[in-house]
Amino acid sequence: MTARPPRTLATVTGAGGSPGPYELALDPTKSTVDTARKVAELAEAARIDALFVPDLLTFGAQGTIGAQEPLVYVSALSQVTSRIGLIATVSTTFHHPYNLARLFGTLDHVSNGRAAWNLVTSAIGEENFGPEGLPSPEERYARAAETLDVVNALWDSWRPGALRIGPDGRAILDRDRIRPIDHVGKYFSVAGPLNIPPLPQGRPVLVQAGQSAAGVELGARYAEVVFTALSTMEIAREHTDRIRARAAQLGRPSGLPLIFSSFHATFGATEAEARRLVRERHEAIDFEAGRALVADMLGGGVDLSEAGLDAPLPESLLPDVAAVHRRRGRVEIFSGYARRGYTLRELIIAAQDTGHWSVAGTPEQLADAVEERFRAGVLDVLSVGGLDDPRQHDFVVNGLLHDLRKRGIVKDDYLGATLRDNLGLASPAGQEGTARPTPSP
Repeated sequence: MTARPPRTLATVTGAGGSPGPYELALDPTKSTVDTARKVAELAEAARIDALFVPDLLTFGAQGTIGAQEPLVYVSALSQVTSRIGLIATVSTTFHHPYNLARLFGTLDHVSNGRAAWNLVTSAIGEENFGPEGLPSPEERYARAAETLDVVNALWDSWRPGALRIGPDGRAILDRDRIRPIDHVGKYFSVAGPLNIPPLPQGRPVLVQAGQSAAGVELGARYAEVVFTALSTMEIAREHTDRIRARAAQLGRPSGLPLIFSSFHATFGATEAEARRLVRERHEAIDFEAGRALVADMLGGGVDLSEAGLDAPLPESLLPDVAAVHRRRGRVEIFSGYARRGYTLRELIIAAQDTGHWSVAGTPEQLADAVEERFRAGVLDVLSVGGLDDPRQHDFVVNGLLHDLRKRGIVKDDYLGATLRDNLGLASPAGQEGTARPTPSP
């Protein structure tokens, strides 16, 4: 693996753009991936480390209408890019581990070592997968842990040297180095071995999203990168200390998992412009409708119709987090805000960004905010967005990233051929990647 310089901040952007899939589907001159391809090419030119594709498995929920299947989507983007990583969100609750191992293994092959799996356990969508209803968070995370044990064992079922080039230039398959996994567990029975060749990265990079107690345990045990919503420095410190301490107890290497923070940025050419844009956005909020949004962030069973906008929520209105099955991580976040004394008005404003880190200012001021978290050790991977908008692209690429590169916080170029190389992640123990070097364009 290419040696990584002193710790640097990795960058990730969404793979979509505007117009979205519904609008593009009505344009006979374009495919629904055209806009994403443009974003991918801009991101790769800016030396952004990876593209991220989220997913939800239901119709009508926030951010789900017009979503595309992530693995198919990033597979298409792999063919118009050569260096940028490809992060696809896929649920363990509604997929079988043998299929997941083959799907992400194939993505790693077609992208030559740029695949990453953003593992989620899904808090919605069960209506599309049978009559049983949504399992409890504990059940979903237990299934996810067993899924990862199976998937990792399948990826590791081809040991180093199982496939090599012989003296005559032909492939030699050493069957003694390919072992069945013979897994029998609570949820799955999988014999193995995997029936695709060794992966370019050994294993795709594992990203995990989930901030509930069960999510922290899963991330500490398995994840190489955790995707988080950390709205304040205090919350960022608490979460990072919590998950890294648990990872250390489990014997994980120091510095794992990497902290990947969402970053909802409002750029202005001046500080006054940025403040005006935030003020206008807040003035446009329907605070009465916002009560329902906050109720949803608190698990959906809370009646906020009589709560005062400018007073903290009484403890009696806050849910028993352990009794909530849906989006428990979000419930924990907003319950925590309420217990910190946020007024209902402040909760409604925070809910516009669903609890994510929100910063407004000039590119230099936003770089200051990013540097503060980076230097504090609570930020390793940063999300940036809006690359398909020319003004936003200029703010992000020629403003924020340029400034962070001058400060030595973001690297100037890709470090190697694989996503693991570019995130500074070691190959899995006992694995050897098979990625071919990619020449610089």
